[in-house]
Amino acid sequence: MEHITKRFPGVLASDDISISVGEGEVLALVGENGAGKTTLMNILMGLYQSDEGRILINDKEVHFRGPEDAFKAGLGMVHQTYMLVHNMTVLENIALGYKSAWKHANIDLGEVRKRIDDISSKYGLAVNPDAYIWQLSVGEQQRVELVKTLCLGARFLILDEPTSALTPQETDELIVLLKNMTKELPIIFISHKLQEVKALSNKVTILRHGKVVFSGNTDDYSSQEIAAKMTGHEIILPKNRADRTCGDTALEIDDITVMSDMKTKALNGFSLSVRSGEIVGLAGVSGNGQRELAEAINGLRRTESGRIVLNGKEIQNLSPHDVIASGMGYIPEERNTEGIVPSFSIMENLVLKDISTEKFSGKGIVKKKEEEENAERLVEGFDIRCPGIMTAAGSLSGGNIQKVILARELDRKPSFLVAVYPTRGLDMGAVEFIHQRLLEIRESGVGILLISEELEEIMNLSDRIAVIYKGTVQKVLRQDEATKERLGILMAGVKE
Repeated sequence: MEHITKRFPGVLASDDISISVGEGEVLALVGENGAGKTTLMNILMGLYQSDEGRILINDKEVHFRGPEDAFKAGLGMVHQTYMLVHNMTVLENIALGYKSAWKHANIDLGEVRKRIDDISSKYGLAVNPDAYIWQLSVGEQQRVELVKTLCLGARFLILDEPTSALTPQETDELIVLLKNMTKELPIIFISHKLQEVKALSNKVTILRHGKVVFSGNTDDYSSQEIAAKMTGHEIILPKNRADRTCGDTALEIDDITVMSDMKTKALNGFSLSVRSGEIVGLAGVSGNGQRELAEAINGLRRTESGRIVLNGKEIQNLSPHDVIASGMGYIPEERNTEGIVPSFSIMENLVLKDISTEKFSGKGIVKKKEEEENAERLVEGFDIRCPGIMTAAGSLSGGNIQKVILARELDRKPSFLVAVYPTRGLDMGAVEFIHQRLLEIRESGVGILLISEELEEIMNLSDRIAVIYKGTVQKVLRQDEATKERLGILMAGVKE
């Protein structure tokens, strides 16, 4: 890609960017949220047209009018926000783009199934062709995206945050898999996880504010040096020193049973307690009941039995409105569909839970001045990078959407917070910022249930760590008892 420039209203997203990838190479493309990484790859895939610059494959200039042209040229991309139809099966989703299986307006699903089986066995990517997308965890959907891309004949792979939804064990497996795949196809790898950048890539290019600020061989630089080049300053992730006394029990979950979307028991006799001023981390492989737990606590999913008690009041099976009114804050797993209304402005998203309060409305009329002042204050305070407060929230980068959600939830001053993957897909600077905020509200006496698959995050922030496996708590460890190896073994279902 040579001298690529792309402008959006109020934003220069790509500013004279040039990158190259050779046969059998892995190029890591890194940078802070909103640096222009995904925009650049969307240009390469034909989703956007550049204003200036050109793309060459094997020294021949190409022009992609859309993703289909890119597919025909052998390019395949696994997007950070998965491009899957939720009310269709895995098989049907892959069949949509698998043109060779279309016979006179009919689809040969048997041929598609065989192709899925071949790719799954070749690359060790297990997927259930008959499962509906909405029934799958985020980690499972990521595998489907990878299988789909390979089924469509990709000879050059673009991966946008491919490990953001995976456990450490799954990540290690994917790194090995991708290393093997580089023998057959070159890869552009967008990631914020610098240990993975070091483990997988040959070259690294760093973007900042839409410009290339650094390019070099990955082996020549440490993770800390790459992080400093990304942000312009040294990154030091804060840690919970666990040196203070926690208060009374804030959230008590007592022997609850919750059904999954597939009508199986997602939580089966699950019990856990969190005290005021305490962070309890919940570690587990994706799909072991974490999503159902977060939804049950927040009134989004029914509990079949058991109790959920917040500050002495039973909240199981209350409406989300009543749970919010009880003092609950919630950072959901799916930021684009559950955390924001994408078509609403940043300003509107920041008051979603409070628009009917006296602060923001009176006699059925919204107080625009207060709404604008609130948005300006939070955009500055949480470093939300955007053209303006009236920008549609869905047009922001993933990390800036996460900051919108975090700003809204923390500014409401909840008495308890459920944070599900709060730093998924965020750059190191944003992770540092969010970790500081979570530790600050812990200091103020807020209890936090932190659901994450980032073991380093859980170990850095938690006072206690609970491991979930198949809907029950395997074990609860103190911070000083936990190691990555011990947690990994418990996450795999091995009891101590």
